Amino acid sequence: MPRLLINGKTTDVEAEADTPLLWVLRAELKLTGTKYGCGVGICGACTIHLDGMPVRACTTTIADALAEGHSITTIEGLAGREADALRLAFMAVDVVQCGYCQSGQLMSACALLKKSPHPTDAEIDAAMECTLCRCGTYPRIRAAIHQAAAKLA
Repeated sequence: MPRLLINGKTTDVEAEADTPLLWVLRAELKLTGTKYGCGVGICGACTIHLDGMPVRACTTTIADALAEGHSITTIEGLAGREADALRLAFMAVDVVQCGYCQSGQLMSACALLKKSPHPTDAEIDAAMECTLCRCGTYPRIRAAIHQAAAKLA
């Protein structure tokens, strides 16, 4: 039985090694904040952190996540200064329209701020380009990331 470290807790899961992590998170573990969007790693709605790096849970298999020392963080486990600042900024800037992509946006933005505490517009665009928003709130997302970065300074 595969054993994964998810949101700081060791969890046994009942899944084959080639099962996409997204299905285990949502169906077996009921961590439904990670959304299913496209299923092929293009939209970013299923973004999680694997060892702090944003990855797509729909194309990351259980086998990919099993290597010794790997740590998985979902939106439910996202915490810390960057995450708190981003959540407040997303609300203050009124980023959310439909909200479907929000968990993926927050996961991508948090990884960006941890890597680059004062990102430029170009850095934000590059980090966020693979996390799609059907409502087109990209200017508000960028503004919220800048606001969160300023609060962290």
